[in-house]
Amino acid sequence: MSDRIFLRDLRAEAIIGIYAWERKVKQTISLDFELAADIRRAAATDRIEDTLDYKTLAKRVLAFIEASHFELVETLAEELAQIILADFEVPWVKLSVNKPGAIRGSRDVGVQIERTQADRRPAVAVTP
Repeated sequence: MSDRIFLRDLRAEAIIGIYAWERKVKQTISLDFELAADIRRAAATDRIEDTLDYKTLAKRVLAFIEASHFELVETLAEELAQIILADFEVPWVKLSVNKPGAIRGSRDVGVQIERTQADRRPAVAVTP
């Protein structure tokens, strides 16, 4: 499948970092997503129900990030990929998590990962 939906430079405020000061203040992170999605049905029907709703995806991602407290962008990226694969059932996702200004002299630093449904962690059963 060659259809892709993308979302670029989604910004969120998060507690993220390994240093004590980073654990006390929210920092801006920037995210880029590329997702496999077959858009043919949506193109034919012109209905949001027939495609990946990127507004819903953005809200889900932002809510997760703003409630998170990870030390590494690597961990945040993996958790986001797992959420997207599980909640939106896309065949694959490529995402970048960037911390603008984290390194003096650099505009940006971060990670980029790609995951498929084969990389999806099994759901954990919750017992009452």
